[in-house]
Amino acid sequence: MPFVRIQLKEGRSAEQKEALAKEIINTMDSTDFASQDSIRVIFEEMKDEDFYSGKDMK
Repeated sequence: MPFVRIQLKEGRSAEQKEALAKEIINTMDSTDFASQDSIRVIFEEMKDEDFYSGKDMK
């Protein structure tokens, strides 16, 4: 059972996340990577104050 974990800043709508999850699941299924029923997509959202990158430190 494949798990696809997506880490991102909060702010996307439930509809956007659902659309992305469907595309990921359909692609994995159509390329025979795994069957749709076995795929899990997990979104892990971070608050702005919990995310930093090097470009933010300049």
